[in-house]
Amino acid sequence: MPSAAIFDLDGTLLDTLDDLADSANEALGSFGYAVHPVEAYRTFVGDGMAVLMERILPAEARGAEDVARLLTNYKAAYDRRWKSKTRLYPGIFELIATLNERGIPLAILSNKPQAYTEVVMGHFFPDHRFDLIFGQRETVRRKPHPDGALEIADHWKLDPAEIIFIGDTSTDMDTATAAGMIPVGVLWGFRQEEELRKHGARFLVRTPGEILSIFE
Repeated sequence: MPSAAIFDLDGTLLDTLDDLADSANEALGSFGYAVHPVEAYRTFVGDGMAVLMERILPAEARGAEDVARLLTNYKAAYDRRWKSKTRLYPGIFELIATLNERGIPLAILSNKPQAYTEVVMGHFFPDHRFDLIFGQRETVRRKPHPDGALEIADHWKLDPAEIIFIGDTSTDMDTATAAGMIPVGVLWGFRQEEELRKHGARFLVRTPGEILSIFE
């Protein structure tokens, strides 16, 4: 039976796809680049903002300067849009409240930059308790490197094998595996069941409430 849980953020707790896509398309349009359908961003996002910029730019415009310019405009757009369409997935509020009531330690590990992660969490989860909220930090390798996950385990003084890692992408499943944690894939997020299975999901859940059964 696990003792604690680490959650991914985008695509796991929050449906952020529209705001991410709208911001990225605004940035692309500002330079005259073609934009992408919102659904395409399901596979573009998940590995940090810089990687997102590389993926959405035309192949001939993926140099460091091009990425940096687009990233600047993307951040400006996302600063205005981050809560325009973003919503908690159904059942998430109740799940986190129940885990808090049971005294189960919770943490966030996201590839969204740290400052954005803190702002988003403060807005959407003001009354829920998370021991640690980690986004992408310059001093820590981003997921799927296990560094951030192991830092959380060390903070809790828990064996990684006692911790479930909950996410919606191969990046999350790979992170959990690399850290020696229990990979839990959610089927309401940005990616498909096949991807989660292929990357080692030990549990697959269709609703947030099913996560509670892993602790029982």
